[in-house]
Amino acid sequence: MTKELDDVVNLLDLEAIEVNLFRGFSPPEREVRVFGGQVAGQALVAAARTVEEFQVHSLHAYFLRPGDPSVPILYDVDRIRDGRSFATRRVVAIQHGKAIFNLAVSFQKVETGAEHQIEMPDVPGPDELPSREGLIAEFPDKFLPHQKLPGAFDMRHVDGRPHVNREHDRPEQLVWLRSKGDPGPEQLIHTVLLTYASDMSLLDTATLPHGFRFGDPNMVMASLDHAMWFHRPFRIDEWLLYVQESQSASAARGIARGLVYRQTGELVASVMQEGLLRQISK
Repeated sequence: MTKELDDVVNLLDLEAIEVNLFRGFSPPEREVRVFGGQVAGQALVAAARTVEEFQVHSLHAYFLRPGDPSVPILYDVDRIRDGRSFATRRVVAIQHGKAIFNLAVSFQKVETGAEHQIEMPDVPGPDELPSREGLIAEFPDKFLPHQKLPGAFDMRHVDGRPHVNREHDRPEQLVWLRSKGDPGPEQLIHTVLLTYASDMSLLDTATLPHGFRFGDPNMVMASLDHAMWFHRPFRIDEWLLYVQESQSASAARGIARGLVYRQTGELVASVMQEGLLRQISK
């Protein structure tokens, strides 16, 4: 594992402080608010710590308040149901005595049944596309300072990186991604890391026809709700194609959905997200 991936894996680990109660922390360099993928990933870990012999199959999350990165986050798990095939958990993330995030998670024991899927798009493979580091070297003035910092994931844009070398403004993205290193054999850590990474570019898709991006001083952007379904096993350290499109933006909100495929073509996850896209009055 690279240091950056090791830092994310450690970030997503939690301290158990009581039955059904866990504590997580934010990276020291985070100054403004907690990254949505972090709190979703940590909450998923908290829920998973209270089940056995089940795999995550879906999660539904609401971001209620901005997270404060300067203080720990408490995760309170409600064991709603333990059935023969399914288990359900509710997790509330708390800071300063108030809920900042709410997560419902459903777990399922491994079963077999009917199978079909939408085919993966025929696109260039990741080895045919420039890395972020290569783009930074070629277009240094088009990256914001925080975008130049080393990351835990290798992400390569099929149609060009927005605001760098992209040639169209359609509300869609195709992004190859994988972790920079092997996080271990357990499926849970791969699921949690994909949950973390799924929040890294999806809302951006809703901004593409409008020409702004995260960090624009005239816009407020934040995740409002996020849902995922996990269909088949996968590894986050193997290339995954994240196919994204935004169906609508209105009422200061944008919605986008995504499908995640293994490089061999199997659909492994589906994602839906709505986010705040509020223009600041001058």
